[in-house]
Amino acid sequence: MKGIIANFRGGKHTQYNNHMIIKVSSIDNKEKANKLVNKNVVWKSPKSKEIKGQIVKEHGNSGAVRAIFEKGLPGQSIGTEVEIDNGRIEKR
Repeated sequence: MKGIIANFRGGKHTQYNNHMIIKVSSIDNKEKANKLVNKNVVWKSPKSKEIKGQIVKEHGNSGAVRAIFEKGLPGQSIGTEVEIDNGRIEKR
């Protein structure tokens, strides 16, 4: 399953570089997004470097999810695709 990185997770004065908001086209409500929790996410850079993460929670009511990656993603990752793995893993 594929998703698109929408933005960094952030507050009024803070930005978390390893927390990303991901929008999946086939998911359109909070209940469907909750089924993606604890799944693996992989972002591939243009130089084929992989950064792995995990979906931890739904975000909002329109089906977006929040993923935490092992290290921060660059700003160029916004608008690019991520691969969502069907296998679930244990909670961190």
